[in-house]
Amino acid sequence: MDTTKEKTELALTDQGDAELRSSSKVVGENARLATEAEHDLTFWQAVKIYRKAVAWSVIVSMATIMESYDIQIIGSFYAYPTFQKKYGEQLPNGKYSIAAPWQVGLTAGANIGIMIGIFANGILVDRFGHKKLLLASYAVMAAFIFITFFAPNIEVLFVGEVLCGLPWGFFGILAPSYAAEVCPTVLRGYLTTFVNLCWVIGHIIAAGVLDGLISNPTEWSYRIPFAIQWIWPVPLFFILWFAPDSPWWLVRQGRLEDAEHALLRLSEFNDEDNIHVKRNLDMIIHTNQHEKDVSAGSSYLDCFKGSDFRRTEIACLAWTTQVFSGFAIQAYITYFFTLAGLSPGDSYKLALGTYSIAFVGTAISWFLQAYIGRRKIFICGLTVMTVIMWIVGFLALAPNTGGIAWAQCVLLLVWFGTYGLSVGPIPFVIASEISSSRLRSKTLGLARNSCYIMVIVSAVVAPYMLNPKQGNLKGIAAFPAAAMRSEERRVGK
Repeated sequence: MDTTKEKTELALTDQGDAELRSSSKVVGENARLATEAEHDLTFWQAVKIYRKAVAWSVIVSMATIMESYDIQIIGSFYAYPTFQKKYGEQLPNGKYSIAAPWQVGLTAGANIGIMIGIFANGILVDRFGHKKLLLASYAVMAAFIFITFFAPNIEVLFVGEVLCGLPWGFFGILAPSYAAEVCPTVLRGYLTTFVNLCWVIGHIIAAGVLDGLISNPTEWSYRIPFAIQWIWPVPLFFILWFAPDSPWWLVRQGRLEDAEHALLRLSEFNDEDNIHVKRNLDMIIHTNQHEKDVSAGSSYLDCFKGSDFRRTEIACLAWTTQVFSGFAIQAYITYFFTLAGLSPGDSYKLALGTYSIAFVGTAISWFLQAYIGRRKIFICGLTVMTVIMWIVGFLALAPNTGGIAWAQCVLLLVWFGTYGLSVGPIPFVIASEISSSRLRSKTLGLARNSCYIMVIVSAVVAPYMLNPKQGNLKGIAAFPAAAMRSEERRVGK
């Protein structure tokens, strides 16, 4: 009896193993076919089939506009007469200025909030997914804007900036990771760099709003820019309520039916049996299982193990380059223009021009990516930007004339154009594509936080380099940025 039972159990086990091996072979073969089909897609074929995925990715990326917009208006307010009078201190010449420590505090405070949000995103996205985190972030963002809008003093404004930074941190990572997970390979470069384009759009809107209100002598000249932030959260909340979640996240949660439904909503294949969708699902399942077998983890610690450590290093270096490229000048560009001798009105108009040029540069980068590798675009951009920063610095050593000031400003316009087509958008592609799917959000988070650490360093140093009561270096501040670029370009090679 016992022997018969054992043979029966053994036969059932062998049958189960055979079915498992057969199932694994089918999934592997489907994954191979799906991968080949995806790589064979042309750009326009991918747009036609995945136009819904493109639309949802674009809508999710628009959240980045809010982050970019507010960071820009805070940095620009330091040269804003009514804001200076409300939150600043009076100088011996009768004018007002935001004290250097508070310039550091407001900029660094927002960035600290963003860093906390980015770190929390890497943990929470694995549990709740992209969609729920975005909806929660919109709701929280709408509430925190009240603090900055009604801030009676600079201390309360600081608290508001820190709190607003929390949802911004979620936006900055959820947008590129969602784009990378819902779109095919041929479209990822375009849609991840679209996040950078949204960043530029936020800067353009901020510069345009500030330029239009700079002549307003009332407190509404700086309150209206804060109030404009409410334009985004409410409509985006209701639109994204209907968005599909990432099929990659659903597979990691074991929700295979929901993942297949999400893929159906994101693509439009011409087959009634949904064969392509099922193959894409098997590709995700196969990739997820392979990464589990190789790394067997999805925590922040796993980002520093084996080949994932190298991926993390590359992503971090690419993104910190964005800060070192214009160290102490880039985030304070309007303030720099005023210190160079331009009027506040001319400074805001020129700032608007720089962001418009960066917008065009990012659009050009889409075409360059189709013919030139990411690395080549990145290194060439670094080279040109390094030369420009050295020239701006040496011009500052010449006698101070209006012509010199305008020459520096024109060179910075060229610098922003180069930044817009190279160092600005390319890190979004590099970090999104180089990371493994199970660690994508965490690798993006570590890379983005490394960038914000450098932003805080720049925010601490910049006011003391540029502020008239401190270093008052003006164009000489370009030398540190030029030196950092030269070293980064050497390491990149």
